[in-house]
Amino acid sequence: MVIGRLICRIVAHAPWLWPVVNKRVMGFFDAQARGWDTRTDAGSPAHLAPLAAAVLKVPARPERLLDVGCGTGAATLFLAREYPQARVRGVDLSPRMIKEANNKIGLDPEARVAFRAGDASKLPYPDQNFDLVSQTNMPIFFAEIDRVLRPGGSVIITSSSGQETPFSTPEKTVIRKFDRLGISMIETGVAGRGEFYVGRKREKPQ
Repeated sequence: MVIGRLICRIVAHAPWLWPVVNKRVMGFFDAQARGWDTRTDAGSPAHLAPLAAAVLKVPARPERLLDVGCGTGAATLFLAREYPQARVRGVDLSPRMIKEANNKIGLDPEARVAFRAGDASKLPYPDQNFDLVSQTNMPIFFAEIDRVLRPGGSVIITSSSGQETPFSTPEKTVIRKFDRLGISMIETGVAGRGEFYVGRKREKPQ
């Protein structure tokens, strides 16, 4: 937990140090990918409870959605079920986690749901490409989320075990950092053992 908190602090307050640790983080999650869901209860009702509560607070149904740090895809696939009209993308630093996520996709001829490996510090997507960006149990790369989010779009940040989650960022930091980027808090709350934050990117004046 201490290492996870330290990494979250680095990403929030000194993101230029991320390249010092990102390969070690990738190696850890690559090694843990097989059997991850069984060991961590990922995808269970308890794990997804904060996300399930958060989607009820999103003001508009998204058409393009990104799940950052998707791991084996449990939260991504939940979002795909919640928003059946949306094109959903999941990205994760660990190629082996992405392999596990891809194994969960059945017949999808329109490629509505797709996973790819990528670093959250430099997301492999164009500016303002999504109208919902979500992440669960992840350090928050605030500037990158802002970059890929459209004006008027929404952000969901969840931690499945609240501040006991190894990779969690204090609520005050989340609110302050996003507000500086022009993303206003809509609501924060508790669901099950976890916590959620929902924000909305402010529209620029005409």
